[in-house]
Amino acid sequence: MKTDFLYEKSGTVVTSEQLQAIASAVINATEGETTEQVLKRIAEATADLVNAKYCALGVPDGKGGMQHFEISGLTESEFAQIEHPPKGRGLLGAIMRERETIRLEHMTDDHRSVGFPTHHPPMDRFLGTPIQVGDQLFGMLYLSDRWDGQPFDEQDEWLVEVMASYAALVIAGEAFSGQRQRLSVLEERERISMELHDGVIQSLYALGMQVDLMRLTGQTNEESLSQIINGLNTTIDDIRRYIMNLRQGPSTRSCHDQLQEIVNRLFIPETMKVEIDAPHTPPRFTAATFEAICQMTNEAASNAIRHASATHLQIQAYYNGSQFHVVIADNGQGFDPEAAERHGGLGLRNIRQRARLHRGEVQIESAPGSGTRLSINVPVQTT
Repeated sequence: MKTDFLYEKSGTVVTSEQLQAIASAVINATEGETTEQVLKRIAEATADLVNAKYCALGVPDGKGGMQHFEISGLTESEFAQIEHPPKGRGLLGAIMRERETIRLEHMTDDHRSVGFPTHHPPMDRFLGTPIQVGDQLFGMLYLSDRWDGQPFDEQDEWLVEVMASYAALVIAGEAFSGQRQRLSVLEERERISMELHDGVIQSLYALGMQVDLMRLTGQTNEESLSQIINGLNTTIDDIRRYIMNLRQGPSTRSCHDQLQEIVNRLFIPETMKVEIDAPHTPPRFTAATFEAICQMTNEAASNAIRHASATHLQIQAYYNGSQFHVVIADNGQGFDPEAAERHGGLGLRNIRQRARLHRGEVQIESAPGSGTRLSINVPVQTT
């Protein structure tokens, strides 16, 4: 019988459900419309993860202070009453400087604690960890006081550290997005941004989840490592092509092979079966147009894998007269398309916008409990 037990060390137990909850929370955070909303969603999800009353996510400004500081557990009016915002001193500053996780049963017992400003709520237990990749610090997570009154334990520490590792990718992406917005909004730059989001970032998320599962299960072997290394090399090649704009020449690879490559890069759970039905002939499009079709398919398939809780995913591609159709269908939990349009994240907007750029259209058929069918229709090019 299959178990969801993944990890145990010194009494710490982590399940696949918890790991999936972390990944889902971070992915949900990326759909926030502003950087502040993204950071606040991560703080709220982290607090829920370990049953904490308070959580804050700080992003340093490089000058010893905070560029962003988003909180969970306090209303805006309560936070505004505090004498002054955090200045990066005390325990908060210690994490920023030392780049190590700090877990305390009582904050006042630690020599690095400097107390709280006027009107700050009383806090006792503490758990904080840096959000970093290698030597690059992207932020810090701070938590205080569990709802059950117990001190934070080793399992809480491990879960928050995993959340921080995923949050680093999100914050790095937000920084890149902010830089892009300050640049020209020419169509070519927007195309590159969509390709990075739909292709490279999705590939990195999949590889990251695969590495986490290998680390948790201890199933590290030559074959699995080779798959990850090959995936990283492919992603690096993609980045190089995007930057150098090398995706111009015609491709002799079949539609089926190129769609299969998309699936191979995604993290497919063991509970899901994926089928591809597509022509075994080269696409009748320019390289740029079929690349756009592949990126739309990648985003739609990735959404189904991450959000639909489906057991079957079918990708069907075919020609019908002057139209080329790609249908991505799953048997998952479905959703309300109208609500999704009103609160649509970057992924769905990218699919529709990319289709319009190539004179195509997108149709979505879904309802709660009845799966999802997304159709992409693009006119066939004769030149």
